[in-house]
Amino acid sequence: MGTLVYDGTAEFTFDDRVLAHLQIVIGLKLRRREGFLMTWTDRTRGDDVITTAWFDPSLSLLFRYSGAQIPAINKDWLMLLTESSNSSAGLRLDDELRAEIREEIPEGTAAKRRRHASS
Repeated sequence: MGTLVYDGTAEFTFDDRVLAHLQIVIGLKLRRREGFLMTWTDRTRGDDVITTAWFDPSLSLLFRYSGAQIPAINKDWLMLLTESSNSSAGLRLDDELRAEIREEIPEGTAAKRRRHASS
């Protein structure tokens, strides 16, 4: 499990592979000087807690991985996360998006149709 250190004041834990993808998407947004919200469900504290944080170029971020190598990057994950980050709600790492990333998308859903249309 990796850690995202937010402005030196808070630490949030993510799987290393998810953190690597978040680093790319967040980096792209901040390089463009775009502020945005990120919302996720934090399950590391026992209870499911929804957390939302504001990201903008003035903040200090540190991506700390538990492993010695950056995990492999999946272009489909990047597309989904980037699409989410450009929405009016901001980057949302919710259960639906996590399921879509794991390709556990129920048949008949809009996400499943979109994935087949882009294939």
